[in-house]
Amino acid sequence: MKSQRQAKILEIISKQNVETQEQLLTLLQEEGFRGTQATISRDIKELRIVKELTGVGSYRYAVSSNELTGTFSSRLNTIFRECIVSLDYAQNIVVLHTLPGLASAAGSAVDTMNFSSVLGTLAGDDTVMIVMRDTAAAAAFCSEVKSLIS
Repeated sequence: MKSQRQAKILEIISKQNVETQEQLLTLLQEEGFRGTQATISRDIKELRIVKELTGVGSYRYAVSSNELTGTFSSRLNTIFRECIVSLDYAQNIVVLHTLPGLASAAGSAVDTMNFSSVLGTLAGDDTVMIVMRDTAAAAAFCSEVKSLIS
């Protein structure tokens, strides 16, 4: 449902000028999607939607065209590939083992990714503890990172 809602958000903002979260929520409800303003706010953050100035002086939601995102994403991938030695999870906690001295970089990379399922990270010298919302999120995160570092 979340992915369908987010796809609809992208479709809506590509077809019309949407100035507020309330307006976006109303348009989603007209399309049969349920949610709250808080849900829309999280979706906007996850989709990296920004407000841009229109030609008539108002603002509208748009997908960020910032090219730094791709470069930044590749840097995070490099950090993960180069420093993670192993990872595993137990219930909603993921533990990353890194090369000595690199846990802080790996933890910072996780924090910067803005995963809604990550509640927080704690890094030592060579170990990062990541608290996830639930076990399913921890399993999915581990799977994604394992595929990235393989």
